Amino acid sequence: MTGSAEIICVGTELLLGDILNSNAQYLAQQLTQLGISHHYQTVVGDNPQRLAKAIAIACERSRLIIFTGGLGPTPDDITTATIANFFGVPLVENADVLADIKAKFAQRDRTMSNNNRKQALLPAGAAVLKNPQGTAPGILWQPRPGLHLMTFPGVPRELHTMWKTSAIPYLQEQGWSSGIIHSLTLKFWGASESSLATKVDAFLKLENPTVAPYASNGVIKLRISAKADTLESAKQLIAPIATQLKYIGGIDCFGEDNDTLGDAVGRLLLKHQATLAVAESCTGGGLGEMITAVPGSSAYFMGGIISYDNTVKERLLGVAASDLAKSGAVSAIVAEQMAAGVRTQLATDWGLSITGIAGPGGGSTIKPIGLVYIGLANDSETHHIECRFGHRNDRDWIRLMSRNTALDILRRTLLSNT
Repeated sequence: MTGSAEIICVGTELLLGDILNSNAQYLAQQLTQLGISHHYQTVVGDNPQRLAKAIAIACERSRLIIFTGGLGPTPDDITTATIANFFGVPLVENADVLADIKAKFAQRDRTMSNNNRKQALLPAGAAVLKNPQGTAPGILWQPRPGLHLMTFPGVPRELHTMWKTSAIPYLQEQGWSSGIIHSLTLKFWGASESSLATKVDAFLKLENPTVAPYASNGVIKLRISAKADTLESAKQLIAPIATQLKYIGGIDCFGEDNDTLGDAVGRLLLKHQATLAVAESCTGGGLGEMITAVPGSSAYFMGGIISYDNTVKERLLGVAASDLAKSGAVSAIVAEQMAAGVRTQLATDWGLSITGIAGPGGGSTIKPIGLVYIGLANDSETHHIECRFGHRNDRDWIRLMSRNTALDILRRTLLSNT
């Protein structure tokens, strides 16, 4: 089967940003794994006229249209009726679907309302896409030669089950799945997206595998994607390209796919059989959270001290009151004393600290918002790094950059000691 797929997500709540559109991401990933080309995604509110326009456009450019959302019992659930109206067919009550809905209500010891009967109305000629978990079935339908439609409820749990149990077998049977597209993402910290793209420019012109750069939350990524008949063949196409890109990226490359800087640091601490403790001020425990998000981190992470107030810095970390008075909490000397203090207090090989001004207030000409000091201590030395993250004047961004940069400083130090 040739042609591309398109995803249409229905729901005003998606347009308002009240709900994250995770269904589109899931479906895109699933289509990729099946080797099905996917060129467009559309989000439409609960409006029949606008949804009909989206369907008309999709029919002109795609052969497989996948809908999510709008299959419920309420008046604003308009997907099924709009599809039937667009293709000029009546809605017909499906006795098997109605019986299934009634049975599910009985199992829950609830009475089915008349509104739920609406969910048993399907376009004439459409096959039922069963929903084992919810009351809203989907449809599998070819309203025109060469055009395939699939509908799913907006509840992610129900969509995932229906996709795996019904949609995948249907697509494979219809000849949509031809080989697979597999991707490997390399992750970098410390290089800008533009500078890395310049270094790997020749690779960006490849056709199979392809290489694409993008950035997310300060992490620069290179996604390598290959299309092949089998997963193993795709991996073989990707492997030599990944090796070359890692060599070009050097120490900036910290991991692959779902790896975080916390994962990278954890692997190195385990390799060195070393332990870590952290002292945090402006990040308020976020650094410790990133470290402990890694399964097995208890093998190397002893704990942390959130020293938000200066009295905590003095009493628990041993920061000198005179240095706090003279240099302030956001200073190089305080960052170093925090790192050394938490290392001593928790008896670890390494101490890592963060102190800074995350905003939106508290900045000055001398110490602007985004000024952050990171301290690192071991048994032989203590040092600091001064960072300035205030160009976006965004509290969450400053805290995120502070946490990741602190982990990256430790990562690079551990690598240099290898």
